[in-house]
Amino acid sequence: MEMDRILELCVKAQASDIHLTVGKPATLRVHGELRPIEAGAPVLEPKDTEALVKSITPEHHRQKVEEVGGCDFGFAYGKEARFRVSVFRQKGFYAIVLRQIPKRLLSFEEIGIPDKVREILHHPRGLILVVGPTGSGKTTTLATMVDYINTERNAHILTIEDPIEYYHEHKNSIINQREIGVDVVSFSEALVKGLRQDPDVLLVGEMRDLQTMEAAVSAAETGHLVLATLHTTGAGRTVDRIIDAFPSHQQSQIRTQLASSITCIISQLLLKKKTGGRAAVIEFMIATPSIQNLVREGKTFRIISDIQTGGKYGMRTFDAHLLELFSKDIITFEDALEVAYDPDQFLAQASALKPGKTKR
Repeated sequence: MEMDRILELCVKAQASDIHLTVGKPATLRVHGELRPIEAGAPVLEPKDTEALVKSITPEHHRQKVEEVGGCDFGFAYGKEARFRVSVFRQKGFYAIVLRQIPKRLLSFEEIGIPDKVREILHHPRGLILVVGPTGSGKTTTLATMVDYINTERNAHILTIEDPIEYYHEHKNSIINQREIGVDVVSFSEALVKGLRQDPDVLLVGEMRDLQTMEAAVSAAETGHLVLATLHTTGAGRTVDRIIDAFPSHQQSQIRTQLASSITCIISQLLLKKKTGGRAAVIEFMIATPSIQNLVREGKTFRIISDIQTGGKYGMRTFDAHLLELFSKDIITFEDALEVAYDPDQFLAQASALKPGKTKR
């Protein structure tokens, strides 16, 4: 099967991912489920995956696969779609996973981002974190937020990505997008040098090491609006993840820095809709003075209580949004219960809301 045909079928099926590996037919992930690309699709042999890799992978990236076992890059399928490509070796053979990047930027309402975020994106400084597991829609959320700033503010936006997924055009702002391995060697290097490039807004594709976290927090503290991602779930765990990355003798200092710089945390996960497609479940935390004190004092386990009582600030817990989506028949009870932070409490609330539809 030719790569063009695979990409065509992926776009037609509105699949989120393509998996190409030896011993299985080309496989799509559609609304969270893996399925063969079409009936009777042949099982891929080593020569097939190698040919598919070579058809889309530039020589310098293939060299990287040979040297370190894998590479990531962006790839355009004409004007039809863009993909984030991960090429790697397994059992000595080539394998590829392609993530389709939506052509159209979604609105705040379509994603489910609280309105309060619009106001926050006008702040001159602070740290905005979008967190969640792989495939939870963090990149899409960040792209929507960057587009909002690009449209509504007169600012210099500098993004640091690996690879660049959404291509933004200059609007009311100037936007420069730097790709790791192409334009700069690392996130931390790009952040440190980026502060000399007169940015107003910095987007960090992933805070994956101590140096990047340190630079991002410092940038937010010194007068920049910083948007970044982490592979964590929940506001409290996110704060703990950042603090625990630092040596013990620095943790008190980073708590103080985080308390003063963090603005909000958006924690999200994608669940299947009953009618098809996927819905984002979002926990939203705003750094109120009370939450800042909890961060400073290392009492992150109490953040969830502040979120529960912070409705007047626009805050909501993950389970509260789950309950809302279930009450509107957007998601099933079973799917909601499986991912609830507090399954017993969710069960009790859902049972009170919809008796008879909440059996385990």
